[in-house]
Amino acid sequence: MKKYAYIGALGFLAIITTEFGIIGILPQIAEHYQIGIDKAGYLLGAFALAIALTGPFMTLLLSGFDRKKVMLIAIFIFLLTGIISSFLPPFWLLMLVRILPAFLQPVYIATALSVAISQGNKQNENELMSIVFSGVAIAMVTTVPFATYIASIFSWEYSFIVQAIISVVALLAIYFVLPAMPVREKKSYGSQLKILKKPMFIVSTSMNFFMIAAWFSTYSYFADYLNKAKDMDGTMVSYMLFIFGIIGVFANWVAGKLLNKNITYTTVFFLSGTIIVPILLHFSGGNTLATIMVIALWGFLYSPSFLNASTYMISSAPEAMEFANSLATSFGNLGVTLGTTVGGLIIVSKGVQFTPWITVLFGVLAFLMIGLRSRLEKNSA
Repeated sequence: MKKYAYIGALGFLAIITTEFGIIGILPQIAEHYQIGIDKAGYLLGAFALAIALTGPFMTLLLSGFDRKKVMLIAIFIFLLTGIISSFLPPFWLLMLVRILPAFLQPVYIATALSVAISQGNKQNENELMSIVFSGVAIAMVTTVPFATYIASIFSWEYSFIVQAIISVVALLAIYFVLPAMPVREKKSYGSQLKILKKPMFIVSTSMNFFMIAAWFSTYSYFADYLNKAKDMDGTMVSYMLFIFGIIGVFANWVAGKLLNKNITYTTVFFLSGTIIVPILLHFSGGNTLATIMVIALWGFLYSPSFLNASTYMISSAPEAMEFANSLATSFGNLGVTLGTTVGGLIIVSKGVQFTPWITVLFGVLAFLMIGLRSRLEKNSA
């Protein structure tokens, strides 16, 4: 039943609006608090680091609870974050309320995917997963650029009001549409932790880590990059985010279909963007039309990255799907932290125009991990 997958996607929309909605307003936040753009980037990096460090443990801890209640609690905390952030708190408090919902983000994602898949059959698992993950792409085309646009017209705190409204909608949908979903058969912690000993799973985790680090070393500073390297103002950046997201919705649909056919080839295809896009950004120079075309390609190849990473990792440990997915979320967000941190350091030391080359470096490392897993698969066969 696809209805549950769409409900999961709506919650994902609220989560991504909160996590990545801040990308378009980082320059305004830095100006308001009179800090560097790299320090403002901690709001994204710290969120991701909290997910990386606590996600798997929280998922294991809550694996026996009613899935509907877990989803409701997670979205409610995201709602509180949006409300408190909109009051322009001191930077330390803004950082704190940004971190709090991060503890439950992987739990929500793992639970939503489990709920969606439980209502389908084995043949369309990846397609149902792509519906849930479409919340990421839809956020990129609707709420994230809209929040950036609203901030450019009024003030950056209005971006958080948009985030709070989306969380309310998701909360109501989960409460009124999803039935109670108690866990009938809880897996032991030991049976789930076994996957941590599998070399193939470890290599798949490394691929996820490097792939997400690659994308976010530049994407975290999307607004700053387009402002300074491509001379675009805040309104133009919101349009670019809109184009980025529109293409991303289509990309997630395509990725869901392709993953049903071959997971490795699909992952390689979209990962190629970590090499191609930085080169094209360099050669597009100050040509606005060429830059727009590259951003469209960027959106297509980047948007399914979390879906591809989760599917790639789960395929190496299908016996512990929820735990494997929470690890995919955690290491993906650890990649966000690494990419954001290294990108910020490059901006401070060299300039924002150099961040795409960090994307290439991490992208090559991700390709090496795919090659290593293929070799392990051949040896085990």
